[in-house]
Amino acid sequence: MSVTVSHVWKPSNARLVTIDSFIPVPRGAAAMTLPPLNWPAKDPGDILDYILDIAPAIVGNNGDGIATLNVSITPSAPGDLTLQSATADGSRVIVWLSEGQAGTTYNINFGITTINGRSLQRTILLPVIQISIPLIPANALMTATGVVLTDQNGNPVLSAGS
Repeated sequence: MSVTVSHVWKPSNARLVTIDSFIPVPRGAAAMTLPPLNWPAKDPGDILDYILDIAPAIVGNNGDGIATLNVSITPSAPGDLTLQSATADGSRVIVWLSEGQAGTTYNINFGITTINGRSLQRTILLPVIQISIPLIPANALMTATGVVLTDQNGNPVLSAGS
């Protein structure tokens, strides 16, 4: 007997960032600077889902969740990181990101408002590096030993004739 299999999509926890909890600071003390939030590096050819969880900001407030979402990416030029889609599920934002220039770290900026009126602003860093082995163009410059010459971003250096 043959059965058609259906699949339920669930975001990958491999690319999950949870905001830091809110730590009370005693009067007169200076708040410590927290390290920037970041996701693991992606390849320019990847199209992946990334999650931001704001649960620490709404803990103890049953029924609160994400009501509105604004996402922006910098830098933003042709060929840079592209937002394919964004959605919210309770306390989680799920974004699908594609493209990006190898050697560039992008700032993904989130403006979030919750159902109960809370407002959060967070930025997550996403480095884009060449993880896959790209096809070598026929006009790529090579050393005598066959090693492809690359620029500072890992892209092959091409001969001027092409």
